[in-house]
Amino acid sequence: MSLRALVPTRYRRAARRAAKVSVGAAASALACIVVAIGSVDGAALMGPRIPLPQAMIACAVAVLAIAAVMRRVQFTPPSARAQRVSMWLSAAVDLADLELALALVAGLHVVIAVTGGLASPAYPALYALVAFAVTILARPGAIATLGAALLLEVSLLVRTGITDQTALAAGLHAVFLSGAATAHLVLLRGLTSRYRRRRAKRLEEELGALRDSARDYRLIAAALGPGSRAPRGRDEEERLLAIGGVGMIGDAMSWVLGTLKRSLGARTVALLWLDDDGERIKLKEVVSDADDITEAPRLPNAGVLGAVIRDREPLLVGATKPGQLPYYDGGRAGVALVAVPIVEGGHLRGILAADRDAGFSEADRDLLADATAQVLRVVQAEQVFRAVERAKYEHERFYQATAMLGRALTAEQVMETAFDAAAAIVDYDAGAIALYEKDRARHKVSAVRVREHGAGLIDPVQLAGLEFKDNAGLVSMVVKNRHYLPAGGEPREVSAPIYTRKVKIEDAKSLLVLPLIAADEVIGTLTLVARAEKRFGKDIREMLAVIANQVAVSLQNGLLYKKMETMATTDGLTGLTNHRSFQERFEDLLMRAQRHNGRVALLLCDVDHFKKVNDNYGHPIGDEVLRRVARVLQEVPRKIDIPARYGGEEFAVLLDNVDVDQAKAVAERIRIEISKVVVETEKGGLSVTQSIGIAAFPDDGRDRATLIERADLSLYHAKHTGRNRVVTWAEAQASKTKKAG
Repeated sequence: MSLRALVPTRYRRAARRAAKVSVGAAASALACIVVAIGSVDGAALMGPRIPLPQAMIACAVAVLAIAAVMRRVQFTPPSARAQRVSMWLSAAVDLADLELALALVAGLHVVIAVTGGLASPAYPALYALVAFAVTILARPGAIATLGAALLLEVSLLVRTGITDQTALAAGLHAVFLSGAATAHLVLLRGLTSRYRRRRAKRLEEELGALRDSARDYRLIAAALGPGSRAPRGRDEEERLLAIGGVGMIGDAMSWVLGTLKRSLGARTVALLWLDDDGERIKLKEVVSDADDITEAPRLPNAGVLGAVIRDREPLLVGATKPGQLPYYDGGRAGVALVAVPIVEGGHLRGILAADRDAGFSEADRDLLADATAQVLRVVQAEQVFRAVERAKYEHERFYQATAMLGRALTAEQVMETAFDAAAAIVDYDAGAIALYEKDRARHKVSAVRVREHGAGLIDPVQLAGLEFKDNAGLVSMVVKNRHYLPAGGEPREVSAPIYTRKVKIEDAKSLLVLPLIAADEVIGTLTLVARAEKRFGKDIREMLAVIANQVAVSLQNGLLYKKMETMATTDGLTGLTNHRSFQERFEDLLMRAQRHNGRVALLLCDVDHFKKVNDNYGHPIGDEVLRRVARVLQEVPRKIDIPARYGGEEFAVLLDNVDVDQAKAVAERIRIEISKVVVETEKGGLSVTQSIGIAAFPDDGRDRATLIERADLSLYHAKHTGRNRVVTWAEAQASKTKKAG
C-alpha cells in the first residue's frame, strides 16, 4: 500500500498548506542561522582571493532578501473563510512578515560583515529597518526583526572576539537598535492609536445620535427589539430605513420651521422633543438668526417650557426672564414667546416654540398649532412608509421560505430546506427536526443544523439519531398539545427538558419548539434555539408556525415520495432491487466500466428444487425461504454490490470492479451461507441449496444481453451437473468442449 493511501487526505492538505505559507519564513530563518555561525567572513570576501563558498552564500542571502521583498509586495492574504478553515492559512500574514523581516536582517548583516563588521558604516540601515518593522509590520514581524538583529549582533561580537572595544561597540549598537524600536513604538504607534480611538469615539457618538433621532421619531418599532427578523439582518434593514427616515424628516422639519420663521418674522423657531423618560427635552431642529443657540443635547424642562409640558396647553409670553429659554446659551431675556405642545394620540411628543422682540397674537399661536399638525403628519407619513417597507420585507422573506419548501422533493431535502426556510424568517443559531411515530409513541431526531454562531450551543453528535419515547419533555408536550412551546419563546418559562434529561442545551436564551402537523396528525417537531434574548417574538412565532405547517406537508409528501420510489425499485417480498431497476443499474455499471476500463461480474442464482419446497411445505414457507436467501445476498457481498430478485426463485448479484476469480470466491461464500440456512416448519427444519452461474465483463461479453445469456447458460450447466455448484462461463465452455471431444 502506498504512503499516499496511508495518510488521510486532510493531513496531506494541511501539510501542503503548511509548506506553502511557511517555506519562505523557514528559508529566511535558515539564512539568519547561516550568517550567525559566520559562514560569511567579510575579511575573506574583501581579500585578494575570494572564497567561492562564502561568495555563493552571500549572493544567496542577497537573492533571498530581494525575493522576500517581492513576495511580500505581491502577497495576497487568504480569504476570511480560508483563514477560519485552516490554522496555517490564518497565520499566513504573520509568516509573510517573518519571512520579510528575517531575510532583510540577514541581508543587512551580510553587508555589515563585508563593510567592516562592528565598525561598519552600514549600521544606520539596520536601525532604519528595525524602525520600519516596528512601525509597519504586525507584532510577530516587529519582534522577529528586533530579536534577529540583536542575536546576530551578539554572534558577530562572539566571532570578532570580546574585548573592551568590541563589547562597547556591540553595546552601543544594541542600545541604538532598542532605541529605534522604542521611539517608533511609543511615538508613531502611540499617535496612531490615539487617532484611531478619537475617530472611533466620534463615529460612535454620531451613530448614537442617529439612533436616538430614529427612536425619537418612533421609526424603530418597539416590538422588534434587539432581535432581527431575517438572517440578512433585520437590524441592518432597520438601520438603513432609520437613516433614510431621519434624513427625510429632517429636511421636512427644516422647511416647516423656515416657513414659520418667515411668516412670523421670528428670531428663532425651535422644535423640542420630549426625552424617553419625560424628564428632559432635546433640541431636535432649529432655525434662527441668533448666534448663541446652545449645543447641549438635552435641555431642562423648567420655566415656561415646563409649563407647556405640564399643562399641555399653548402659551403666549410677552417678555421672558433670564434662563426661561433653555435653547439660548446666554440666558436671553425680554423676548416674546409662543409655544405650542405637540400631542399625538393623547401622548405629548414635544413643543414647537418661536420667539421675537415684538409680542405674538392668538393668530400667531393658531398658525403655530397648525404647524404642529404638519410636523406630526411628516412623522406619521414616515411611520406608514416604514410599516409598508417592513411588511414588504417580511412578505418577501416569507415567500422566499415557502418557495424553498416548494422545491424540496425528498424527505431529506425537505428537512434541510426547513432550516433554510426558518433562517429566512429569523436569525437562529441551531435547530433540529424530530420525527414522531404515533404507533410506537417514539420520537427520533432526524436532522440537526448548527449555524455559524451556534457552535457549542448543542452537541450535534449527541443529538443526531437520538430516539426516545413519549415523556414529560418539551417535544412530547408539543406533540400532545399540538401547539408551539414555550409560549413566549424563552427557555426560562419551562422547567422540562427539551428532549430527554441527558440532552443539555447550554446558553440558549431563546427557544421555540413547533409541531409539524399534516392532515391533522402531528408527524414531528421543529426546534430552534438562539443565544440572543427575545429572538422569537409573537409575529416571528406566528410566521414560523405557518412555515412549520408547510414543512409538515412537504415532509409527508417527501416520505410518500420515498415510499413510492422504494415500491417502484424494490421487490416487495425480499426487499431487494426489482428486475426493472436491476436492468437499469446493470446498464449504468457497464457504461461506467467501459469508460474507465473497469470490470463487472454478474451472478445468476437459482434455489435448487424450489418447486418441491412450495409443493411439500406450502407457499408461505417458500416465501420465507426466498426472504432468507435474500438476506444472505444482502449480507455477503459488499455494500457497493447490487443484489436483486430476478424473478421467481432466481436472484442476481452485480459485483463492481471484480474479476472472474474474485466473483467466483464471492459466489462460493454465498452458496455456503445459503446451505447453512434452516427454515423451521411443521415438518421440521428445512434447508435449501443454490446453484450460481457467472459471466464477467469484459472477458465473457461486452454488452448486457450477452452477459445475461452467458450467466444463464452457466447457471443451466450448474443445474445439470449436480446443483449446489458455482460455474463460470469459461468453465461451462471448457466442459462443453471436453464433452464434444
